[in-house]
This record gives sequence, C-alpha cells and structure tokens, in this order.
Amino acid sequence: MSLIAAIAVVAVVAGLLAGGSLRPFEHLRVHWWALAPIGLALQGAPLPEHPELPAGAVLLISYGLLLAFAAVNLRLPGAVLVFAGLALNLAVIAPNGGMPVDPAAARAAGAGTVTIEGTAKHHALRSDDVLPFLADVIAVPQPAGVVASFGDVVLYCGVITFLITTMLGRARENVRPPARWFQMYRGKHLSPARRGLPRRLREADPGPTPAAAARWGTAR
Repeated sequence: MSLIAAIAVVAVVAGLLAGGSLRPFEHLRVHWWALAPIGLALQGAPLPEHPELPAGAVLLISYGLLLAFAAVNLRLPGAVLVFAGLALNLAVIAPNGGMPVDPAAARAAGAGTVTIEGTAKHHALRSDDVLPFLADVIAVPQPAGVVASFGDVVLYCGVITFLITTMLGRARENVRPPARWFQMYRGKHLSPARRGLPRRLREADPGPTPAAAARWGTAR
C-alpha cells in the first residue's frame, strides 16, 4: 500500500472514531473532478523517455492538471494545503527535470539506492540541483520505506484535513465565484449579490426589487 493510501485509511478511521460518517461525501460538490484521476494516472504510469514527448513533460502536465483541480476546489477543506504541496513539488521538479532524491535518505528509509533507468520522474540528488531542500530528503522508515519531500508532507496534511473535516460535516459548500470573463447569459442578469449562490439559495431569494430588476435586466 502506498503512503498516501495508508494516510487516507488512517484519516478515515480517525474520522469515524471522532464520530464522523462517510455520508457527507455523497453531497460533496467537486468541480472539474475528472482532472484528478487523469493527473494521478499520468503520475503513476511508467513513462519511458521518448524523443517527441519526454517523461519530464508528462510529469509537468500531470502536476498542471492536479494544480488546476485543486485551484477550482479551494473552498474544500484542506484544498489550500493540497495546492501548496503540489506547487512546492512542482517548484523543484520543473527546473531539475524530475524529482531529486537524496540517496542517504533512501538508504535510511530502507528503499535502497535510487536507480531510475529510462525515466525522468526521479534521479539521485546532484550538486547542481535547484532547491535541494524541497527534494525527496525526508526518510520515512519501514514499513512505509519511502522518501518524501516537504511538499509531500504539506499535501498529506491537506488530504487528512479534507477527509476528517468532511466526515465531521464541517465542510462548507464548494461554490465557485462567478466568472470574471465569458459569464453565462443567466449570470449577467443576476445582481452581483446573487451571482455564484447555490441554486437552492437563489430560488429561496425573492430576487431584486423592481427598480433593481430593471437595472440588472431581469424586469419583464
């Protein structure tokens, strides 16, 4: 079991012990959800070097998709931490062509020597690597036996916060603010105070006064 999966299981158990439930996930609104599995699949798939599409480029694309997913769901609990963790990892991966891994940390974690052949996902930490303190330098001993980065730790904290907070029913509604450009036709004819509200709140709201309706183009 990967470390992130083990952390998720522990967080769910902690949420249940704290009196939480899995039922709140049924009503959770998640925007652009398809970006998450696509981004994760690109990260988990074996990516040999290819002259037309280097593995490093695919890794950057996967991080771009995951960052976009986190950005449009920042109202979810822990999403800010997830976004920050991904951004920290990307900050060290992009200039180095992959994630540097400290061989000493790998040995301390029981993961052995870092030898990744034919891929740009990881490489042994070099003296010329940029931002080495953000690389995989944190040894997580057995039974995990992995090496993590500071960005990974921040991301894991975000996942824990998301799961436990949602299970306890403390997640606020994930409503996206109105678009600044290319707004939908209906959005243009709502007053600024009502744009971006959930539909149930818009329907419960009696709407603007006749004068305001004329101003915002909703009068008939």
